[in-house]
Amino acid sequence: MLAINILTEALASIGRSTLGLLASIGRLAIFAGLAISHMLRGPFYPREFAVQLLRIGYFSLPVVGLTTLFTGGALALQIYAGGARFNAESVVPSIVAIGMIRELGPVLAGLMVAGRVGASIAAEIGTMKVTEQIDALTTLSTNPMKYLVVPRILAATLAMPLLVLIGNIIGILGGFLVGTLRLGFNPAAYMSNTVDFLEAGDITSGLIKAAVFGFIVALMGTYSGFHSGRGAQGVGQATTNAVVSASVLILASNYLLTELLFPS
Repeated sequence: MLAINILTEALASIGRSTLGLLASIGRLAIFAGLAISHMLRGPFYPREFAVQLLRIGYFSLPVVGLTTLFTGGALALQIYAGGARFNAESVVPSIVAIGMIRELGPVLAGLMVAGRVGASIAAEIGTMKVTEQIDALTTLSTNPMKYLVVPRILAATLAMPLLVLIGNIIGILGGFLVGTLRLGFNPAAYMSNTVDFLEAGDITSGLIKAAVFGFIVALMGTYSGFHSGRGAQGVGQATTNAVVSASVLILASNYLLTELLFPS
């Protein structure tokens, strides 16, 4: 009997966790559907959209630029060290460019923006919920989804491709600086190898990933803020949930998008 009770409790715990996970996925899907539906009909708030575009896009440039710069340099060093074992040092420029544009640029920018912007959005909306400002918006006949969610999701979805494009350029520049100043590559040959091996599909795939990652970051930030608990602890938990869930979804969706965009 004891063994049966332990087994029953274990199965019940697994069942509760599974049902809780499915309920959370359902709530997120409904929230995303509502956000998308509100994007397609007015009223719109262009001033709020412009403010969010500035906060999410422009103010994220320093952290994205520094991250991609040092990543491009480190990538060049690692590829050179690995290629030297097979006398293939000449592949450094092309691999740095392809790696940054296809994978590292979008993913790193997405993770940095998730840490900076996703946390900020969740904390801001969570605080508004705790202080009943969201209820005040409803009282003033302002739809919180349209005023708080739609501008942030639109701004993040549109700003991320621009951030990734600039980050890719800076990352390739980091590889170029390390390759020419540290590894002894000829500058003209390095740039020639970089340009010759890049294709339009590489750039397009990175920008598509960036737009999806921007949508994920803003969606998880707003969702966590709207569903935050009461008090400072609830807002802190919502902020943590926004960053962690956005980061995990970015990595998971990156794999799925890579499978779709580059089928084997």
